[in-house]
Amino acid sequence: MGDKVRGPAVAGQFYSGQADVLRREVDALLGAADSPDEPAPKAIIAPHAGFMFSGGVAATAYARLRPASGRIRRVVVLGPSHFVPFRGLAASSAEWFETPMGRLRVDTSGLATVLDFPSVEVVDAAHAREHSIETQLPFIQQVLGNDVTIVPLVVGDARPSTVGQVLAALWGDEETAIAISSDLSHFHDDRSARRLDQATAHTIESLRGSELRAENACGFLPVAGLLWNAQQRAATVHTLELKTSADAGAPPDSVVGYGAFTLQERAA
Repeated sequence: MGDKVRGPAVAGQFYSGQADVLRREVDALLGAADSPDEPAPKAIIAPHAGFMFSGGVAATAYARLRPASGRIRRVVVLGPSHFVPFRGLAASSAEWFETPMGRLRVDTSGLATVLDFPSVEVVDAAHAREHSIETQLPFIQQVLGNDVTIVPLVVGDARPSTVGQVLAALWGDEETAIAISSDLSHFHDDRSARRLDQATAHTIESLRGSELRAENACGFLPVAGLLWNAQQRAATVHTLELKTSADAGAPPDSVVGYGAFTLQERAA
């Protein structure tokens, strides 16, 4: 193993810091998710809050990747920056990303590809405290195993087309999956949040990424970059589930919305 490891920043907060407990938690979430008999999607959109709040919604998306377990060898993970402002997309200099369930190796060739873009730079500070990517990793590990590689990119201030072009360079074939990390609306009352999130889901399904704003989703730019590719490739996006933190017992006067989505490429 290489020596440069990005250790977990939110273990014991957003999810259990104990490997066995975390593995059982993720297993239970995946076990409760629907797994219809259909091809695995090319990409998913999943939330990134504490697992007690959004883990079930995230599992709904990740469960759809199960049919491709063993075939998917790389996962490109994009999430928004919550702590560090910067322009473009931030790569990490780490060779491994670690959770209590083990380490996932960073795909060096994929990283080299995107570092050729002027919009992509190594910004370790953007990854140090960021939970949007970290919260996806236990699901990736449980569904696809610790042998898959990842290309983790934190998205700062960037145009949807800029994010889309970076994603396009990493799109790959059936061995590559894409995971976009985003919650939906923030801090509305429950009824208003559900109404807004339904409208956002319709915008996402309609591939109108340029219409998304921060009030729709904290990860609106990674989502918009995915939808830019969906337009280029005549792909379809489907909503799997919409919930709010009130569904997990949070006060209904100020909630966060969560959604799970899949992107399917049309057969040639």
